[in-house]
Amino acid sequence: MLNLIKNFARDESGAVTVDWVVLTAAIVGMGIAVVASVRSSTDALGTKISQAVGSVSVN
Repeated sequence: MLNLIKNFARDESGAVTVDWVVLTAAIVGMGIAVVASVRSSTDALGTKISQAVGSVSVN
C-alpha cells in the first residue's frame, strides 16, 4: 500500500493538463477583457457612422 502511494506521488502525467487548462483560462480571460474594453468604442463609432451615412443624400 505504501508503494502505491509513493508511485502516485511521483506520477506527473496530469501536470501538463493542468498547465494547459490554466493557460487556456488566462487567454480566454484576456480575450474577454479586450472585448469589454473595445465594445464601448465600437458602439460610439457605429453611431457616428450611422449618422454620417444617414445624412448623405443620393441624387
